[in-house]
Amino acid sequence: MVIDDADILKFQELYKQHFGMEISREDAYEKGLKLARLMSLVYKPMTQEEFDRTQERRKASLIHNN
Repeated sequence: MVIDDADILKFQELYKQHFGMEISREDAYEKGLKLARLMSLVYKPMTQEEFDRTQERRKASLIHNN
């Protein structure tokens, strides 16, 4: 995966705003890659069927806990 220069600069800006510290281009690139990798591992779109099953489990849980 490649992160372009504009995204690296934006990441540096956001990092400074959030943490109050400036980071180097290299650190921003590395942290950006790690964040992108984490998101690709964690985020998985649901199918409508998976969403419907999740909703049914939530409803059942609410009924069972009351």
